[in-house]
Amino acid sequence: MKRDRWVEYLNEDMIDSPPAESAITHQPLRITGLTKRFGARPVVNDIDLELNHGDFVALLGPSGCGKTTTLRLIAGFEQPDAGKIEIAGKIVVGGGAFVQPERRRVGMVFQDHALFPHLTVAQNVAFGLARSRHRALRVEECLNLVGLDGYGERLPHQLSGGQQQRVALARALAPQPDILLLDEPFSNLDPSLRVQVRADVRSILKGAKTTAILVTHDQEEALSLADQIAMLIDGEIVQTGRPEDLYHRPATRAVASFIGDAQFLPGESHGETVVTALGASPAATSGSGPVDVLIRPEMIVLIPDTDDGSSASTGTPGSVPGRIVSRKFFGHDQVVTIELAQGETIEARVGGHYPVFPGSRVRLGVRGVVQTFPPL
Repeated sequence: MKRDRWVEYLNEDMIDSPPAESAITHQPLRITGLTKRFGARPVVNDIDLELNHGDFVALLGPSGCGKTTTLRLIAGFEQPDAGKIEIAGKIVVGGGAFVQPERRRVGMVFQDHALFPHLTVAQNVAFGLARSRHRALRVEECLNLVGLDGYGERLPHQLSGGQQQRVALARALAPQPDILLLDEPFSNLDPSLRVQVRADVRSILKGAKTTAILVTHDQEEALSLADQIAMLIDGEIVQTGRPEDLYHRPATRAVASFIGDAQFLPGESHGETVVTALGASPAATSGSGPVDVLIRPEMIVLIPDTDDGSSASTGTPGSVPGRIVSRKFFGHDQVVTIELAQGETIEARVGGHYPVFPGSRVRLGVRGVVQTFPPL
């Protein structure tokens, strides 16, 4: 089902009345064993997911991993081959049941806003509401909620991209859905606007206590917005948790590589310690034998070396010599590439004022506990 068909489904079944009792007393969303195949290939493969009231969850993963298909299954735009979906305690898919999209009390915000260009802002927001004496009040409430009070008579083309996204959000929230789905809603915004609009949307949804799922391939977006992240790879949820859990304690090498800047050094595990070219570090898990060690650039500690090879911090445990090969300056910070004595290179992230230049000699070590993975 295409995006414009969704608009046709916004009708009087999602009215401007309080949510049904089930929406208050049951979990907003529970997915069990959800599977969808296109041909012989499973695009969504036996996934489980639960949301609590007010959760903001990001479905994160590379292109083609099944994120958007999962969203379409929840909305009712696709029918699964197996599994069950419950929304606010009601089975909408599974056991022979299939509830049509317009009956699911699901709101949707699209990548391209999907506003009617010939309707005013107020008319766009009111489109999914029943005609009643409360309709105008609900439109006003939603425009206030998204910070567009006084914009009701404007047309979409008279608004900025960020304001149009707020109108789309207001329209999705107006019928008081049990769950809100956001399909890469910020990807069409200018980079300079994207960060502010993302922060505004999170604030709006938290203020409205809305349960929401965001589909994105942008790791920064997921890390900065979501309460929980469900990481999809090849149609399977491989890890679910808080953003800091997935970043600092990735369950697999694939998760580590997708979220943040990951680099791996060969090492040797000795119980709770692992030794690499950067010295000995405490390991998150105990083991023995060869491993690959995840080193993120911000874990590297750099100390400028003097011309004679001595260092003001030669007593720092685990510090090893290196030479700056190149740097990428970003203003607030910089990423430098360092060549170690053994010929290996590694990147470190340091502050923008840190005095490092190509050719500079440094000493370096690793801060914190490291994650290890089986060697490739």
